[in-house]
Amino acid sequence: MEGTRRRGARLRLALAGAATIALLGPPAWMWQDSLMPGAYSVMDMGYADYGGALTHVAADTSAHSPHSEHSGGHSAHSGHSAHPASARSLTSLTADPDRAADVVITLVARRQRFRLAGGRSVVGYTLNGASPGPVIHATVGQLVQVRLVNESVPDGITLHWHGVDVPNAADGVAGVTQDAVGVGRSFTYRFVAGQAGTFWYHSHQVSHEQVRRGLLGALVVTPAARPPAGTADVVALLHLYDGIRTINGREGDVRAEARPGERVRVRVINTENGQTPVWVSGASFRLAAVDGTDLHEPAPVRDTAVMVTAGGRADIEVTMPEDGSPVRVHIGGPAGVVLGSRSYDVPAVPRPAASLDLLSYGTRAPLGFDPDRPDRRFDYQIGRRPGFLDGRPGIWWTINGHMFPDVPMFVVAEGDVVRVRIVNDSGEPHPMHLHGHHAVVLSRDGVRATGSPWWVDSLEVGAGESYDIAFVADNPGIWMDHCHNLPHATEGLVAHLMYEGVTTPFTVGGTAENEPE
Repeated sequence: MEGTRRRGARLRLALAGAATIALLGPPAWMWQDSLMPGAYSVMDMGYADYGGALTHVAADTSAHSPHSEHSGGHSAHSGHSAHPASARSLTSLTADPDRAADVVITLVARRQRFRLAGGRSVVGYTLNGASPGPVIHATVGQLVQVRLVNESVPDGITLHWHGVDVPNAADGVAGVTQDAVGVGRSFTYRFVAGQAGTFWYHSHQVSHEQVRRGLLGALVVTPAARPPAGTADVVALLHLYDGIRTINGREGDVRAEARPGERVRVRVINTENGQTPVWVSGASFRLAAVDGTDLHEPAPVRDTAVMVTAGGRADIEVTMPEDGSPVRVHIGGPAGVVLGSRSYDVPAVPRPAASLDLLSYGTRAPLGFDPDRPDRRFDYQIGRRPGFLDGRPGIWWTINGHMFPDVPMFVVAEGDVVRVRIVNDSGEPHPMHLHGHHAVVLSRDGVRATGSPWWVDSLEVGAGESYDIAFVADNPGIWMDHCHNLPHATEGLVAHLMYEGVTTPFTVGGTAENEPE
Protein backbone atom coordinates (compact mmCIF):
# COMPACT_ATOMS: atom_id res chain seq x y z
CA MET A 1 0.00 0.00 0.00
CA GLU A 2 2.80 2.39 0.95
CA GLY A 3 4.65 1.53 -2.25
CA THR A 4 1.55 2.28 -4.27
CA ARG A 5 1.26 5.72 -2.65
CA ARG A 6 4.95 6.46 -3.38
CA ARG A 7 4.57 5.41 -7.02
CA GLY A 8 1.47 7.64 -7.28
CA ALA A 9 3.31 10.59 -5.76
CA ARG A 10 6.21 10.12 -8.18
CA LEU A 11 3.78 9.95 -11.08
CA ARG A 12 2.04 13.14 -9.99
CA LEU A 13 5.42 14.85 -9.58
CA ALA A 14 6.49 13.69 -13.02
CA LEU A 15 3.24 14.89 -14.57
CA ALA A 16 3.59 18.26 -12.81
CA GLY A 17 7.15 18.54 -14.06
CA ALA A 18 6.10 17.67 -17.59
CA ALA A 19 3.29 20.23 -17.44
CA THR A 20 5.72 22.87 -16.18
CA ILE A 21 8.16 22.11 -18.96
CA ALA A 22 5.35 22.20 -21.51
CA LEU A 23 4.19 25.54 -20.14
CA LEU A 24 7.54 27.23 -19.60
CA GLY A 25 9.65 25.48 -22.18
CA PRO A 26 8.59 27.47 -25.28
CA PRO A 27 8.94 30.90 -23.59
CA ALA A 28 12.32 29.86 -22.19
CA TRP A 29 13.44 28.76 -25.65
CA MET A 30 12.19 31.99 -27.23
CA TRP A 31 13.98 34.02 -24.55
CA GLN A 32 17.22 32.14 -25.15
CA ASP A 33 16.82 32.33 -28.91
CA SER A 34 16.29 36.11 -28.83
CA LEU A 35 19.56 36.92 -27.07
CA MET A 36 21.95 38.84 -29.28
CA PRO A 37 25.67 38.03 -29.29
CA GLY A 38 28.19 40.51 -27.96
CA ALA A 39 29.12 41.47 -31.52
CA TYR A 40 27.38 40.76 -34.82
CA SER A 41 27.39 42.02 -38.39
CA VAL A 42 24.19 43.39 -39.91
CA MET A 43 25.13 41.33 -42.97
CA ASP A 44 24.40 38.19 -40.94
CA MET A 45 20.94 39.19 -39.77
CA GLY A 46 17.69 37.70 -40.95
CA TYR A 47 17.37 36.56 -44.54
CA ALA A 48 18.24 37.84 -47.99
CA ASP A 49 15.32 39.17 -50.06
CA TYR A 50 16.27 39.61 -53.72
CA GLY A 51 13.03 41.28 -54.74
CA GLY A 52 12.20 38.62 -57.29
CA ALA A 53 15.39 39.19 -59.29
CA LEU A 54 17.29 36.28 -60.80
CA THR A 55 20.98 36.97 -60.27
CA HIS A 56 24.14 34.95 -60.69
CA VAL A 57 24.29 34.50 -56.92
CA ALA A 58 20.61 34.21 -56.08
CA ALA A 59 20.67 30.42 -55.89
CA ASP A 60 22.69 30.45 -52.67
CA THR A 61 19.94 31.16 -50.15
CA SER A 62 20.55 28.25 -47.81
CA ALA A 63 21.81 30.38 -44.94
CA HIS A 64 18.42 32.01 -44.39
CA SER A 65 14.99 31.70 -45.91
CA PRO A 66 11.94 33.96 -45.59
CA HIS A 67 10.19 31.21 -43.63
CA SER A 68 12.92 30.27 -41.17
CA GLU A 69 13.78 31.89 -37.87
CA HIS A 70 17.41 32.36 -36.86
CA SER A 71 19.07 29.67 -34.83
CA GLY A 72 20.41 30.38 -31.36
CA GLY A 73 23.54 32.51 -31.33
CA HIS A 74 22.84 34.32 -34.62
CA SER A 75 25.72 32.58 -36.35
CA ALA A 76 27.29 34.23 -39.39
CA HIS A 77 26.23 33.29 -42.89
CA SER A 78 28.42 30.77 -44.58
CA GLY A 79 28.98 32.14 -48.07
CA HIS A 80 25.99 34.49 -48.03
CA SER A 81 24.98 35.08 -51.62
CA ALA A 82 24.93 38.87 -51.23
CA HIS A 83 28.68 39.07 -50.61
CA PRO A 84 30.64 36.74 -52.90
CA ALA A 85 34.41 36.40 -52.94
CA SER A 86 34.77 39.44 -55.24
CA ALA A 87 33.18 41.74 -52.64
CA ARG A 88 34.51 45.21 -51.82
CA SER A 89 34.43 46.83 -48.42
CA LEU A 90 32.19 49.85 -47.96
CA THR A 91 35.23 51.62 -46.50
CA SER A 92 36.35 52.08 -50.13
CA LEU A 93 33.15 53.99 -50.96
CA THR A 94 34.43 57.49 -50.28
CA ALA A 95 34.74 60.92 -51.88
CA ASP A 96 37.87 61.52 -53.98
CA PRO A 97 40.67 61.38 -51.38
CA ASP A 98 42.91 63.61 -53.52
CA ARG A 99 40.41 66.42 -53.89
CA ALA A 100 40.81 69.43 -51.64
CA ALA A 101 37.82 70.30 -49.48
CA ASP A 102 35.83 73.46 -50.17
CA VAL A 103 34.02 73.60 -46.81
CA VAL A 104 36.04 72.62 -43.74
CA ILE A 105 34.63 72.52 -40.22
CA THR A 106 35.50 70.88 -36.90
CA LEU A 107 32.73 69.84 -34.51
CA VAL A 108 33.68 69.12 -30.90
CA ALA A 109 31.12 67.02 -29.01
CA ARG A 110 30.71 67.31 -25.26
CA ARG A 111 28.39 66.07 -22.54
CA GLN A 112 27.64 69.12 -20.41
CA ARG A 113 25.15 71.50 -18.91
CA PHE A 114 24.45 74.29 -21.39
CA ARG A 115 22.04 77.14 -21.97
CA LEU A 116 19.57 77.31 -24.81
CA ALA A 117 19.30 80.51 -26.84
CA GLY A 118 16.50 81.70 -24.55
CA GLY A 119 18.56 81.13 -21.39
CA ARG A 120 17.08 77.85 -20.10
CA SER A 121 19.68 75.48 -18.60
CA VAL A 122 19.77 71.92 -20.00
CA VAL A 123 21.93 68.87 -19.34
CA GLY A 124 22.72 67.07 -22.57
CA TYR A 125 25.17 67.13 -25.44
CA THR A 126 26.65 69.97 -27.46
CA LEU A 127 28.59 70.53 -30.66
CA ASN A 128 31.06 73.40 -30.36
CA GLY A 129 29.48 74.32 -27.03
CA ALA A 130 25.90 74.70 -28.23
CA SER A 131 22.83 72.78 -29.31
CA PRO A 132 21.68 72.76 -32.01
CA GLY A 133 25.17 72.63 -33.48
CA PRO A 134 26.32 75.19 -36.05
CA VAL A 135 24.47 75.43 -39.35
CA ILE A 136 26.73 74.01 -42.05
CA HIS A 137 26.42 75.89 -45.35
CA ALA A 138 27.62 74.55 -48.69
CA THR A 139 27.03 75.15 -52.38
CA VAL A 140 26.14 72.41 -54.85
CA GLY A 141 29.29 70.70 -56.08
CA GLN A 142 31.44 71.65 -53.10
CA LEU A 143 33.29 69.00 -51.14
CA VAL A 144 32.39 69.20 -47.45
CA GLN A 145 34.87 67.98 -44.84
CA VAL A 146 33.78 67.70 -41.21
CA ARG A 147 36.14 66.55 -38.46
CA LEU A 148 34.19 65.20 -35.49
CA VAL A 149 36.04 65.25 -32.16
CA ASN A 150 34.61 63.48 -29.11
CA GLU A 151 35.74 65.39 -26.07
CA SER A 152 33.44 63.90 -23.44
CA VAL A 153 30.46 61.88 -24.80
CA PRO A 154 30.87 58.62 -22.86
CA ASP A 155 28.95 56.26 -25.20
CA GLY A 156 30.86 57.37 -28.29
CA ILE A 157 29.35 59.31 -31.19
CA THR A 158 28.94 59.46 -34.97
CA LEU A 159 27.37 61.94 -37.39
CA HIS A 160 24.76 60.87 -39.94
CA TRP A 161 23.97 63.30 -42.78
CA HIS A 162 20.21 62.94 -42.87
CA GLY A 163 18.85 63.21 -46.41
CA VAL A 164 22.25 63.72 -48.05
CA ASP A 165 23.15 60.91 -50.44
CA VAL A 166 26.72 60.66 -49.19
CA PRO A 167 29.14 57.86 -50.16
CA ASN A 168 28.49 54.93 -47.86
CA ALA A 169 31.69 55.25 -45.82
CA ALA A 170 30.50 58.72 -44.71
CA ASP A 171 26.97 57.68 -43.65
CA GLY A 172 27.85 57.76 -39.96
CA VAL A 173 26.03 54.68 -38.65
CA ALA A 174 27.81 53.02 -35.75
CA GLY A 175 28.41 49.33 -36.36
CA VAL A 176 27.45 49.53 -40.04
CA THR A 177 29.63 52.16 -41.75
CA GLN A 178 32.08 52.99 -38.94
CA ASP A 179 32.91 52.45 -35.30
CA ALA A 180 31.55 54.89 -32.75
CA VAL A 181 34.08 57.63 -32.01
CA GLY A 182 35.20 57.17 -28.40
CA VAL A 183 36.24 59.88 -25.95
CA GLY A 184 39.50 61.47 -27.05
CA ARG A 185 39.13 60.25 -30.63
CA SER A 186 38.09 61.85 -33.91
CA PHE A 187 36.66 60.91 -37.30
CA THR A 188 36.59 62.87 -40.56
CA TYR A 189 33.62 62.83 -42.96
CA ARG A 190 34.02 63.87 -46.60
CA PHE A 191 31.27 64.12 -49.19
CA VAL A 192 30.28 66.22 -52.19
CA ALA A 193 27.11 68.27 -51.74
CA GLY A 194 25.43 66.98 -54.87
CA GLN A 195 21.91 68.35 -54.37
CA ALA A 196 20.64 71.75 -53.26
CA GLY A 197 18.23 71.54 -50.36
CA THR A 198 17.55 71.49 -46.64
CA PHE A 199 19.15 68.68 -44.64
CA TRP A 200 20.36 67.99 -41.12
CA TYR A 201 22.92 65.98 -39.23
CA HIS A 202 22.69 63.96 -36.04
CA SER A 203 24.35 61.20 -34.08
CA HIS A 204 23.62 57.61 -35.09
CA GLN A 205 25.13 56.06 -31.97
CA VAL A 206 22.56 55.50 -29.21
CA SER A 207 20.55 57.85 -31.43
CA HIS A 208 17.29 57.66 -29.46
CA GLU A 209 19.09 59.36 -26.55
CA GLN A 210 21.82 61.43 -28.20
CA VAL A 211 19.55 63.12 -30.75
CA ARG A 212 16.93 63.93 -28.11
CA ARG A 213 19.59 65.42 -25.85
CA GLY A 214 21.20 67.67 -28.43
CA LEU A 215 23.63 66.05 -30.88
CA LEU A 216 22.19 67.56 -34.05
CA GLY A 217 22.33 70.54 -36.39
CA ALA A 218 21.20 71.88 -39.77
CA LEU A 219 22.89 71.53 -43.15
CA VAL A 220 21.85 73.83 -46.01
CA VAL A 221 23.05 73.33 -49.59
CA THR A 222 22.32 76.20 -51.96
CA PRO A 223 22.43 76.24 -55.78
CA ALA A 224 25.67 77.19 -57.46
CA ALA A 225 24.03 80.25 -59.05
CA ARG A 226 23.67 83.36 -56.93
CA PRO A 227 20.19 83.78 -55.43
CA PRO A 228 18.11 86.42 -57.23
CA ALA A 229 17.76 89.84 -55.66
CA GLY A 230 14.86 90.22 -53.29
CA THR A 231 15.11 86.78 -51.69
CA ALA A 232 15.92 85.74 -48.13
CA ASP A 233 16.56 82.47 -46.36
CA VAL A 234 15.67 81.35 -42.80
CA VAL A 235 16.49 78.06 -41.08
CA ALA A 236 13.89 76.83 -38.57
CA LEU A 237 15.02 73.67 -36.75
CA LEU A 238 12.35 72.24 -34.45
CA HIS A 239 13.53 70.32 -31.37
CA LEU A 240 12.27 69.44 -27.90
CA TYR A 241 14.66 69.87 -24.97
CA ASP A 242 13.32 68.30 -21.77
CA GLY A 243 9.83 68.61 -23.24
CA ILE A 244 10.29 72.28 -24.17
CA ARG A 245 9.56 73.05 -27.83
CA THR A 246 12.24 75.20 -29.43
CA ILE A 247 13.05 76.64 -32.83
CA ASN A 248 16.80 76.96 -33.38
CA GLY A 249 17.17 76.33 -29.64
CA ARG A 250 14.92 79.25 -28.72
CA GLU A 251 11.59 79.04 -26.90
CA GLY A 252 8.81 81.09 -28.47
CA ASP A 253 9.03 83.03 -31.72
CA VAL A 254 12.09 83.44 -33.90
CA ARG A 255 12.11 86.82 -35.65
CA ALA A 256 13.65 87.33 -39.07
CA GLU A 257 13.85 90.51 -41.10
CA ALA A 258 12.00 90.46 -44.42
CA ARG A 259 11.27 93.51 -46.55
CA PRO A 260 7.98 94.23 -48.38
CA GLY A 261 7.76 92.22 -51.59
CA GLU A 262 10.70 90.02 -50.62
CA ARG A 263 10.46 86.27 -51.23
CA VAL A 264 11.50 84.27 -48.16
CA ARG A 265 12.27 80.57 -47.94
CA VAL A 266 11.73 79.20 -44.42
CA ARG A 267 13.53 75.87 -44.11
CA VAL A 268 11.59 73.83 -41.54
CA ILE A 269 13.49 70.85 -40.11
CA ASN A 270 11.56 68.42 -37.90
CA THR A 271 14.04 66.63 -35.62
CA GLU A 272 11.34 65.14 -33.42
CA ASN A 273 9.91 61.59 -33.33
CA GLY A 274 6.47 62.52 -34.67
CA GLN A 275 5.14 64.66 -37.51
CA THR A 276 4.33 68.32 -36.95
CA PRO A 277 1.99 70.72 -38.78
CA VAL A 278 3.21 73.98 -40.32
CA TRP A 279 0.91 76.77 -41.51
CA VAL A 280 1.10 80.46 -42.42
CA SER A 281 -0.91 83.50 -41.34
CA GLY A 282 -0.67 86.91 -42.96
CA ALA A 283 0.01 85.73 -46.52
CA SER A 284 -0.38 82.86 -48.93
CA PHE A 285 2.56 80.47 -49.33
CA ARG A 286 3.97 77.77 -51.56
CA LEU A 287 5.50 74.50 -50.43
CA ALA A 288 8.69 74.90 -52.44
CA ALA A 289 10.53 71.71 -51.45
CA VAL A 290 10.19 68.48 -49.48
CA ASP A 291 13.17 66.60 -48.03
CA GLY A 292 15.64 68.70 -49.98
CA THR A 293 13.97 68.35 -53.39
CA ASP A 294 12.11 71.21 -55.08
CA LEU A 295 8.53 70.53 -56.13
CA HIS A 296 7.46 71.16 -59.71
CA GLU A 297 5.20 74.20 -60.15
CA PRO A 298 3.78 74.36 -56.62
CA ALA A 299 0.76 76.66 -56.47
CA PRO A 300 0.12 79.27 -53.75
CA VAL A 301 -2.23 78.10 -50.98
CA ARG A 302 -3.94 79.63 -47.94
CA ASP A 303 -5.62 78.27 -44.82
CA THR A 304 -3.84 74.96 -45.24
CA ALA A 305 -1.36 73.07 -43.06
CA VAL A 306 1.67 71.16 -44.26
CA MET A 307 2.47 67.99 -42.29
CA VAL A 308 6.22 67.57 -41.82
CA THR A 309 7.35 64.01 -41.14
CA ALA A 310 9.71 63.18 -38.28
CA GLY A 311 13.17 63.63 -39.76
CA GLY A 312 11.66 65.40 -42.76
CA ARG A 313 12.01 68.94 -44.05
CA ALA A 314 9.62 71.39 -45.71
CA ASP A 315 10.70 74.62 -47.42
CA ILE A 316 7.90 77.17 -47.03
CA GLU A 317 8.13 80.06 -49.51
CA VAL A 318 6.37 83.31 -48.61
CA THR A 319 6.18 86.55 -50.58
CA MET A 320 5.98 89.40 -48.09
CA PRO A 321 2.98 91.77 -48.37
CA GLU A 322 3.75 95.03 -50.14
CA ASP A 323 2.18 97.04 -47.31
CA GLY A 324 4.93 95.90 -44.93
CA SER A 325 2.70 93.83 -42.65
CA PRO A 326 4.40 90.84 -40.98
CA VAL A 327 3.84 87.13 -41.64
CA ARG A 328 3.90 84.26 -39.16
CA VAL A 329 4.99 80.73 -40.09
CA HIS A 330 3.53 78.55 -37.32
CA ILE A 331 5.58 75.46 -36.53
CA GLY A 332 3.63 72.93 -34.53
CA GLY A 333 1.72 75.51 -32.52
CA PRO A 334 1.37 79.21 -31.81
CA ALA A 335 5.15 79.81 -31.87
CA GLY A 336 7.07 79.92 -35.10
CA VAL A 337 9.06 82.19 -37.40
CA VAL A 338 7.79 85.76 -37.62
CA LEU A 339 8.88 87.62 -40.75
CA GLY A 340 8.76 91.39 -40.80
CA SER A 341 10.52 94.72 -41.19
CA ARG A 342 8.72 97.56 -39.41
CA SER A 343 6.69 95.26 -37.13
CA TYR A 344 6.64 91.69 -35.84
CA ASP A 345 3.21 92.00 -34.31
CA VAL A 346 1.16 89.33 -36.05
CA PRO A 347 -1.37 87.27 -34.09
CA ALA A 348 -1.23 83.50 -33.89
CA VAL A 349 -4.10 81.73 -35.61
CA PRO A 350 -5.39 78.19 -35.02
CA ARG A 351 -4.22 75.36 -37.22
CA PRO A 352 -6.35 75.14 -40.38
CA ALA A 353 -8.64 72.17 -40.77
CA ALA A 354 -7.29 71.34 -44.23
CA SER A 355 -3.90 69.71 -44.85
CA LEU A 356 -1.99 69.84 -48.13
CA ASP A 357 -2.13 66.55 -50.04
CA LEU A 358 1.22 66.07 -51.74
CA LEU A 359 -0.21 63.29 -53.88
CA SER A 360 -1.87 65.92 -56.09
CA TYR A 361 0.02 69.16 -55.30
CA GLY A 362 2.03 70.75 -58.12
CA THR A 363 2.27 69.41 -61.67
CA ARG A 364 3.79 66.31 -63.17
CA ALA A 365 7.37 66.15 -64.44
CA PRO A 366 9.63 63.36 -65.79
CA LEU A 367 11.17 61.01 -63.23
CA GLY A 368 14.12 59.91 -65.32
CA PHE A 369 13.25 56.21 -65.02
CA ASP A 370 10.23 53.93 -65.40
CA PRO A 371 8.95 52.79 -61.98
CA ASP A 372 6.41 50.48 -63.62
CA ARG A 373 9.23 48.28 -64.97
CA PRO A 374 11.31 47.64 -61.86
CA ASP A 375 14.20 45.21 -61.59
CA ARG A 376 13.34 44.46 -57.95
CA ARG A 377 10.08 44.55 -56.01
CA PHE A 378 10.05 44.47 -52.23
CA ASP A 379 7.39 44.41 -49.53
CA TYR A 380 8.00 46.24 -46.26
CA GLN A 381 5.01 45.23 -44.16
CA ILE A 382 5.02 46.62 -40.63
CA GLY A 383 3.17 44.75 -37.90
CA ARG A 384 3.39 44.05 -34.18
CA ARG A 385 3.30 40.95 -31.97
CA PRO A 386 4.39 39.71 -28.56
CA GLY A 387 7.74 38.06 -28.10
CA PHE A 388 11.27 38.57 -26.87
CA LEU A 389 13.78 41.14 -28.20
CA ASP A 390 17.30 40.47 -26.94
CA GLY A 391 15.81 38.74 -23.90
CA ARG A 392 13.24 41.43 -23.15
CA PRO A 393 9.57 40.39 -23.22
CA GLY A 394 7.14 42.80 -24.86
CA ILE A 395 5.06 43.60 -27.90
CA TRP A 396 7.51 44.41 -30.66
CA TRP A 397 7.41 45.66 -34.24
CA THR A 398 7.67 43.16 -37.07
CA ILE A 399 8.78 43.45 -40.69
CA ASN A 400 7.11 41.02 -43.08
CA GLY A 401 5.98 39.01 -40.06
CA HIS A 402 9.47 38.69 -38.56
CA MET A 403 10.84 40.28 -35.41
CA PHE A 404 14.32 41.80 -35.23
CA PRO A 405 16.89 40.48 -36.00
CA ASP A 406 15.10 37.97 -38.27
CA VAL A 407 14.20 40.75 -40.71
CA PRO A 408 14.79 40.95 -44.45
CA MET A 409 18.00 42.21 -45.99
CA PHE A 410 16.80 43.88 -49.20
CA VAL A 411 19.46 43.02 -51.79
CA VAL A 412 19.91 45.09 -54.97
CA ALA A 413 22.48 45.55 -57.72
CA GLU A 414 23.82 48.91 -58.82
CA GLY A 415 21.61 50.43 -61.51
CA ASP A 416 18.46 48.53 -60.52
CA VAL A 417 15.10 50.25 -60.59
CA VAL A 418 13.62 49.34 -57.21
CA ARG A 419 9.96 49.42 -56.22
CA VAL A 420 8.86 49.04 -52.59
CA ARG A 421 5.37 48.62 -51.16
CA ILE A 422 5.17 49.78 -47.54
CA VAL A 423 2.13 48.57 -45.59
CA ASN A 424 1.50 49.63 -42.00
CA ASP A 425 -0.67 47.17 -40.09
CA SER A 426 0.92 47.95 -36.72
CA GLY A 427 -1.72 50.31 -35.32
CA GLU A 428 0.67 53.29 -35.01
CA PRO A 429 2.19 55.72 -37.56
CA HIS A 430 5.81 55.32 -38.63
CA PRO A 431 8.09 57.91 -40.30
CA MET A 432 10.18 55.64 -42.52
CA HIS A 433 13.70 56.78 -43.43
CA LEU A 434 15.90 55.19 -46.11
CA HIS A 435 19.56 56.19 -45.93
CA GLY A 436 21.58 57.11 -49.00
CA HIS A 437 18.67 57.48 -51.44
CA HIS A 438 15.63 59.56 -52.29
CA ALA A 439 12.51 57.67 -53.37
CA VAL A 440 9.53 58.97 -55.30
CA VAL A 441 6.00 58.34 -54.03
CA LEU A 442 3.94 56.53 -56.66
CA SER A 443 0.69 55.94 -54.79
CA ARG A 444 -1.03 55.93 -51.40
CA ASP A 445 -3.65 53.30 -50.58
CA GLY A 446 -3.77 52.44 -54.27
CA VAL A 447 -4.41 56.02 -55.43
CA ARG A 448 -1.72 57.08 -57.89
CA ALA A 449 0.19 60.34 -57.53
CA THR A 450 -0.89 63.00 -60.02
CA GLY A 451 0.99 66.09 -58.87
CA SER A 452 4.65 67.07 -58.75
CA PRO A 453 7.11 64.22 -58.29
CA TRP A 454 7.13 63.79 -54.51
CA TRP A 455 10.67 62.74 -53.57
CA VAL A 456 11.27 61.73 -49.97
CA ASP A 457 13.88 60.32 -47.67
CA SER A 458 11.46 60.41 -44.69
CA LEU A 459 7.89 59.24 -45.32
CA GLU A 460 5.02 59.27 -42.82
CA VAL A 461 3.14 55.97 -43.16
CA GLY A 462 0.00 56.24 -41.05
CA ALA A 463 -1.71 53.35 -39.29
CA GLY A 464 -3.60 51.33 -41.90
CA GLU A 465 -1.93 53.11 -44.82
CA SER A 466 0.08 51.70 -47.69
CA TYR A 467 2.51 53.45 -50.04
CA ASP A 468 4.25 52.44 -53.24
CA ILE A 469 7.61 54.14 -53.72
CA ALA A 470 10.46 53.70 -56.21
CA PHE A 471 14.10 54.68 -56.62
CA VAL A 472 17.18 53.89 -58.67
CA ALA A 473 19.90 51.96 -56.83
CA ASP A 474 22.70 54.37 -57.69
CA ASN A 475 24.64 54.64 -54.41
CA PRO A 476 26.40 51.36 -53.50
CA GLY A 477 26.68 50.36 -49.88
CA ILE A 478 24.82 48.93 -46.91
CA TRP A 479 22.08 51.34 -45.87
CA MET A 480 19.67 51.47 -42.95
CA ASP A 481 15.95 51.57 -43.75
CA HIS A 482 14.23 52.27 -40.45
CA CYS A 483 11.57 54.14 -38.52
CA HIS A 484 12.69 57.65 -37.53
CA ASN A 485 10.56 57.60 -34.43
CA LEU A 486 13.86 56.61 -32.85
CA PRO A 487 12.41 54.68 -29.88
CA HIS A 488 10.61 52.52 -32.45
CA ALA A 489 13.96 51.76 -34.06
CA THR A 490 15.30 50.56 -30.70
CA GLU A 491 12.23 48.30 -30.57
CA GLY A 492 13.19 46.49 -33.76
CA LEU A 493 11.78 48.55 -36.64
CA VAL A 494 15.05 48.42 -38.59
CA ALA A 495 16.01 46.72 -41.85
CA HIS A 496 18.82 47.31 -44.36
CA LEU A 497 19.28 47.81 -48.09
CA MET A 498 22.38 45.98 -49.31
CA TYR A 499 24.12 46.13 -52.67
CA GLU A 500 25.47 42.89 -54.07
CA GLY A 501 29.22 42.66 -53.66
CA VAL A 502 29.51 45.20 -50.80
CA THR A 503 30.63 44.17 -47.31
CA THR A 504 31.29 45.89 -44.00
CA PRO A 505 34.11 45.16 -41.52
CA PHE A 506 32.16 46.76 -38.65
CA THR A 507 29.97 45.03 -36.10
CA VAL A 508 27.21 46.11 -33.77
CA GLY A 509 28.44 45.79 -30.18
CA GLY A 510 32.03 44.62 -29.95
CA THR A 511 34.92 46.51 -28.40
CA ALA A 512 33.68 49.80 -29.90
CA GLU A 513 30.30 49.22 -28.19
CA ASN A 514 28.49 50.23 -31.37
CA GLU A 515 24.77 50.80 -30.81
CA PRO A 516 23.30 52.63 -33.81
CA GLU A 517 19.83 53.14 -32.36
